[in-house]
Amino acid sequence: MTEKEKPAGESFDLDRLKQLVRLMEKHDLTEVKLEGGDQKWVLRRGGTNNLAPGHPGPLPVAYAPVPQYPGGPAEVAPEASATDEGLVEITSPTVGTFYSSPQPGDPPFVKVGDRVSSETVVCIVEAMKVFNQIPAEVGGTIVKVLVNDGDAVEFGQTLFQVKPG
Repeated sequence: MTEKEKPAGESFDLDRLKQLVRLMEKHDLTEVKLEGGDQKWVLRRGGTNNLAPGHPGPLPVAYAPVPQYPGGPAEVAPEASATDEGLVEITSPTVGTFYSSPQPGDPPFVKVGDRVSSETVVCIVEAMKVFNQIPAEVGGTIVKVLVNDGDAVEFGQTLFQVKPG
């Protein structure tokens, strides 16, 4: 859209903004600053490490204490861990909402049995309206998907298990 085609009072070119966001995602940029004429654009994406100066950041979360029952902690049957089976875990890098596909109704990024490379996007974790694509960071075959679409996930929570190779 040229300057002459813009409606009076419109200060941003939405198509240009969308193009910049796509470029930021493609090149994994967290911040872009542009100045020209009387306009100044600053685009930031990512987690709390990219907050604007003076932003208070996320609010602390209070957790209820775990109740202690008489007789000590309950016995829990040992489960096979991912390391015991030779599996590698793909974990959430942030707190947020897990999405298995790019859009509702689309097929999932990956499913059990799919081969992945370290660059393969396996899911999206949304945090504060920022949609973070999560790469596998390991090559192999998806063995287990441990969360459901739309589930809340915690930092470090295991999302997938992968058999390397």
